[in-house]
Amino acid sequence: MNIKTGDKVIVMAGKDRMKVGKVIKVFPSENRLVIEGVNVSKRREKPRTAGKPGQVIESPSPLQAAKVMIWCSSCSAGRRIGHRIDEKKKVRVCRKCGHEFK
Repeated sequence: MNIKTGDKVIVMAGKDRMKVGKVIKVFPSENRLVIEGVNVSKRREKPRTAGKPGQVIESPSPLQAAKVMIWCSSCSAGRRIGHRIDEKKKVRVCRKCGHEFK
């Protein structure tokens, strides 16, 4: 999987299409990832004690990695990732402009 935690990505398919967000968590074995503010699911919680109101809890759900592209800040668009070796170190780069992703 080429996408890491902390990367900025754009959603290319689904109900949240064209939304940009930061990757919170990655599940490489399942090929899924959680993005901040994208694919949000709501869950209702009952009041546990007398006098306290119930509440709705929103949390982002995992999304398939194939539905997202990494956001290139120099191109200002979603781009594919390539790899380059710099001084015995493998670096992820934008396929269009060559910008390095940290």
